[in-house]
Amino acid sequence: MTATTVEVPAVRAPATRAVVTGLGVTAPNGLGTEAYWKAVLAGVNGIRELGRFDTSRFPSRLAGEITDFRAEDHLPGRLLPQTDLSTRLALAASDWALADADVTPETLTDYAKGVVTSNATGGFAFTHQEFRKLWTRGPEHVSVYESFAWFYAVNTGQISIRNTMRGPSAALVGEQAGGLDALGHARRTVRQGTDLVVAGGVDSALDPWGYASQLAGGRVTTVADRDRAYLPFDARAAGYVPGEGGAILVVENPETARERGVGRVYGEIAGYAATFDPAPGSGRPPRLRRAVELALADAGVTPGEVDAVFADAAGIPELDLAEAEALAGVFGPGGVPVTAPKSLTGRLYAGGGPLDVVAALLAIRDGVLPATAGTTEVPERYGLDLVLGEPRELPVRTVLVLARGRWGFNAALVVRAAGL
Repeated sequence: MTATTVEVPAVRAPATRAVVTGLGVTAPNGLGTEAYWKAVLAGVNGIRELGRFDTSRFPSRLAGEITDFRAEDHLPGRLLPQTDLSTRLALAASDWALADADVTPETLTDYAKGVVTSNATGGFAFTHQEFRKLWTRGPEHVSVYESFAWFYAVNTGQISIRNTMRGPSAALVGEQAGGLDALGHARRTVRQGTDLVVAGGVDSALDPWGYASQLAGGRVTTVADRDRAYLPFDARAAGYVPGEGGAILVVENPETARERGVGRVYGEIAGYAATFDPAPGSGRPPRLRRAVELALADAGVTPGEVDAVFADAAGIPELDLAEAEALAGVFGPGGVPVTAPKSLTGRLYAGGGPLDVVAALLAIRDGVLPATAGTTEVPERYGLDLVLGEPRELPVRTVLVLARGRWGFNAALVVRAAGL
C-alpha cells in the first residue's frame, strides 16, 4: 500500500493590521457603494410606506424597504429557490465588494479566504416557508429553533460556496451589534494569519410575520410621516423605523494586498471591543461607555484623536440619553462631531453597523460627515455636537462606530485612514 501525501496550504504569519480593500452596499436609499454615499450626502430618504404586503391593520406602516433590487439581475437562477431576500442581498453585496477589491475565485488559495457574517432578523420568510414544508410531514419533524439556527449560518455558507472560500469562517448573532462583531472577528481572523476575510451583515425581515415581530418589541415608531418618524437624539423622538439591507466588506492582510497589487485601501480596522449590559434592575450602569474605552485602547488612540462618531442612534429617548451620556463621559460634552445617517434608512439590525462603517470609511476618503436627517431639536442635556441640516466638511482620519443590540449587546469599532 502506497502512502499519499496531502499538501496543506501554508498559513501566513500573523498580521499586525487589517485593512479594508472592498465595499459592497445594499441600502434602502441606494444599491452600490457610490449610489448609497451620494444619497446619504444629498439627504435622500429611503424610508417609505411598506409595499410588500398589506399593512393597513398594523400600527406602523413604514420601513426602510429596498424596492429596486432584482435578484435575477445579480444572481444565477438556480440560487433563487434556495434563498430569501436577505441572502440574495448578502450575495450581491459580496459580489460587489469582491469586485471592488479585485478579488476573483482564482485570487489566493481557497483556505486563505474566510467569511464572517452576522444576521439578526433575516430569514423569517424563508424559514416559515421551510417550516410549512416540514409541518406537512408531521409536527414531530418541526423545530423552529433549529430552523432559525440553520438560517443564521446561511449567508456565511452561501458566500463561502459561491466564492470558493474555505478558510476560517463564522456566523454571529448580536442583533444590531452583530455586524460590528462580525467585522471585529474578521480583523482578528486576519491578524491570526488568514489572508482575506469577507465580512459584514445584511438583514431583511419585512415579511408579515417578521414585521409584526419587530412591532411587538415596542420600539418601532407609530408616527406616519416618514420625514418625522425616526428622529435620533431629537426631543420628539418616538421610536425607530425598521429597515433592510446592509454592507459586506473585504478585510485583508496589508501584505497580501500589496502582493496582489491593490492600488488603494479604504482604511484600517484599528480597534474593536464588545461588552454586555448588566441585568435590568441590577443598579449597575450600561456598558456602552466601557466598549468605547476598550475599542480606543485597542486602537491605541486617545479620545482627542477621534474626529467623528457614527452613533447607534436608537431614536428612543432613554436609549438616546444613555448613549449621549456615554459619549460625553469619554469625549466631554460636545467634544466630538456625532452623526447618524441611519435616519435615512431605518435600523438595519446586523446590517446597520457595517453600513455605518462604509459611511465612516467614505467620510475619511472625502473629508465630509453626513448629516442626521430629520433631527432638529437636540436636548441640551444630551451634550452632543450632532451634525444637522447639511453635511459637514472637515478632515477625518479616525472614526468611532457604535452599535447596540437588544438584550444588552454593545459593540464599538475604530476605523482610520491607512495605506499599504
